[in-house]
Amino acid sequence: MGSRVSLLDSYRMRLRRKRRLLRCARRRRDLTPVQDKTRQIRPDDILLMSVVRNEKIRLPWFLSYYRKLGIDHFLFVDNDSDDGTLEFLAQQPDVSVWHTASSYRRATFGIDWSNHLLRRYAHGHWVLTVDPDEFFVYPFCDTRPLRALTDWLDGTGVRSFGTMLLDMYPEGPIQDAPYHEGQDPFEIAPWFDSGNYVISKNPDYGNLWIQGGPRARMFFRDRPEKAPALNKIPLVRWDRRYVYVSSTHALLPRGLNQVYDEWGGEKASGALLHAKLINTLGTKVQEELKRGQHYRGSAEYKAYLAQLENRPVFWCKWSEKYINWRQLEILGLMSKGNWA
Repeated sequence: MGSRVSLLDSYRMRLRRKRRLLRCARRRRDLTPVQDKTRQIRPDDILLMSVVRNEKIRLPWFLSYYRKLGIDHFLFVDNDSDDGTLEFLAQQPDVSVWHTASSYRRATFGIDWSNHLLRRYAHGHWVLTVDPDEFFVYPFCDTRPLRALTDWLDGTGVRSFGTMLLDMYPEGPIQDAPYHEGQDPFEIAPWFDSGNYVISKNPDYGNLWIQGGPRARMFFRDRPEKAPALNKIPLVRWDRRYVYVSSTHALLPRGLNQVYDEWGGEKASGALLHAKLINTLGTKVQEELKRGQHYRGSAEYKAYLAQLENRPVFWCKWSEKYINWRQLEILGLMSKGNWA
C-alpha cells in the first residue's frame, strides 16, 4: 500500500510540474524583449535571474555586488517600472531585460516569467535566482569566487544549494537611516537576529520551512505562523525540466529541495542577506498595497503598514552585528559542510 501511495504521489508531482511548465509557456507572451544580449552567454557562464519593479535605487550596488561575486550575465524581467529601472538596466553591457505590464499575481507572483526565461536560456548553467534586495553569502565567499562553489558542487554531484534568508536592519528606526543610490545597504542595516527561528518540513515538497527573525517578532507577533518563509534555494544547476513552484522556496522535481542532511550530517549551505528593512520599505509598502499584486491579498504588506507608522526599532537582545560568513556558521545559520 505504501509503495502505491508513493507512486500516486510521484505521479501527482510530475503532473504538477508539467502544469507549471505549461503555465510558463503561456506567460512567455507577457514578455517583450527590451535588450536581448543572450547570444553573449557562453556555455559555462553563471547567470542571475531577477524580477524587479521600481528598484533603480538598489540596482547599482546589486549589479556591482554580483559582478564581483562572479555572475557573468543577468536576466531581468521589469514589471512596468516608472522610476527609470528599465532604462538603467537597458544600458548595462551584461544584462538582458524584458518588460511586462501584465499582472504579477497572475504570473504566480513572477515565477512563471522566471521559469520561462530559465527554461529558455539557463539550461545547463548554474543560475542564481534572487530578488533585488537579496545578497548571496556562501562559505569562503570572502576568498573564493562563486565559480569555486559551483565547481565543487559539480564535483560532488549536487544540483541545488540552499540558503536561509537573513533579515538585516539598522540599530534605530529605519526612517532615521536613509538609503542612497549606489550605497551598500549593510552600511546602514548591519544587524540581524542570531536566534528566534523555527524549522519544520513541508510534507508535499520535502523542503525545510523556516520562520522567525525580526519580521516575525515585529509584524507577526500575534500570528507567528503567518510570518514570511525564510528558506530559499536560489542556486541551481538548471535543467529545462525544472520549475520553481513557490518563489524560490521550493522546486520540482522534489529532489532539488533536499539541500539538508536527514541523517545527522551537515550539508553546505549559505545565506541571503535581506536588505528589506531600510527606509525604502515605507514607499514600497504603499505602492504594493495600491497594486494588490502580492500573496494572500498582500497580507504581509498590510502587516508592515500597521507597524511602520509607529517607527519600530528592530534591534533587540538577539541582535548581532554582521561580520562575515564565518560568524553565520558559528551561529548555525549556514554551514561549509565538508567543503574545505
